[in-house]
Amino acid sequence: MANNEPPPGSTTVRRAIAFIEQHPDADISVADIAAAANVSIRAVQFAFRRHLDTTPMDYLRTVRLDRAHHDLLTTNPSLGDTIAARWGFHHHSRSAARYRHAYGVTPRHTLHNGTA
Repeated sequence: MANNEPPPGSTTVRRAIAFIEQHPDADISVADIAAAANVSIRAVQFAFRRHLDTTPMDYLRTVRLDRAHHDLLTTNPSLGDTIAARWGFHHHSRSAARYRHAYGVTPRHTLHNGTA
């Protein structure tokens, strides 16, 4: 999802995605995303739902998951817990379930086998 191009004319979505892509490791909220897009919270939520069929926070989680996946593929296996924390995944069971749903394997499998 993080690589999808927003539809032409969706300035709100483009601004919000640019902000998310530049700050995926920061502690940001939907209010921060809306401010970066120069719209209200409801406007950014509506724009994401309309153009991407998701929410800004789900989009942020997807970007973070993608970055964590990349790190798991390219890092030393001893740093696995550090990777999860770096990308804001503090609830192990929830983040592992989300990862498994997206990639078909556990984060641990990716970390130790370099594949997903």
